[in-house]
Amino acid sequence: MMPGDKRRLKLTIAYDGQPWQGWQSQPNGQSIQDQVQQALALVAKEPIIIEGSGRTDGGVHALAQIAHCDVPAALRMEPYNWVRALNAILPPSIRLQACEFAAPDFHARFQAKGKVYRYRVWRADVMSPFEMGRAWHVFGEVDLDLLRHCARRVVGKHNFARLSANRGDLSEAARRADPKTTTRIIRRVDVIEGPDALTLEFEGSGFLYKMVRMITGSLIQVARGRDTEAWFADLLDNPAGVKSSQCAIPDGLYLVRVLY
Repeated sequence: MMPGDKRRLKLTIAYDGQPWQGWQSQPNGQSIQDQVQQALALVAKEPIIIEGSGRTDGGVHALAQIAHCDVPAALRMEPYNWVRALNAILPPSIRLQACEFAAPDFHARFQAKGKVYRYRVWRADVMSPFEMGRAWHVFGEVDLDLLRHCARRVVGKHNFARLSANRGDLSEAARRADPKTTTRIIRRVDVIEGPDALTLEFEGSGFLYKMVRMITGSLIQVARGRDTEAWFADLLDNPAGVKSSQCAIPDGLYLVRVLY
């Protein structure tokens, strides 16, 4: 239970990942978590630890990362005051979009029921300077029908051992020994074609380290004719094989929404 002198806040945070070394706190302080904690400490006049719904890597963006923290109740600040105060301190690439009081047992990570990620691929022959760091430039022929067909295969419950990376918490052998560790449910994959950009949107129960980037990179590999549909199907159906070597760059990846 939370002490009576604390109140729990639920924070909705947007950020441009380009300047930062990901969400997770770093010794040099160059992470989004570090920056938000520093701003909170200045306002609260005491150290504040926040916990996010999950990590995003360096260069990955978020439209609505969710985090929670406990702040002194004695401050008597309303949620809109926290938004104004923190945004006055935070770097422009990190914005608090919303704040609300949460139940004492609310947990941004453990209570999340799923997430939505979006990956943007820039398709024009020339990369727009305004898209640098915000999309993956893939030019040339891409078979969108084949891409959509393979994307539909991703929907459902699969073991994504070969379409995710090892963060290093376990050996690869230990990671693969328990299928629950690498099995996730993908509820939908939408492929949206625009004039210059191709957007892939994924909704699932959860996502493993680099999973969206490796799925996207592998889909593009097939759609460009550099590997086969059978190769992609085997990545999903045979978790004992070699991992995909295709990992899309972090620039095009956005955490869109956390589902509760």
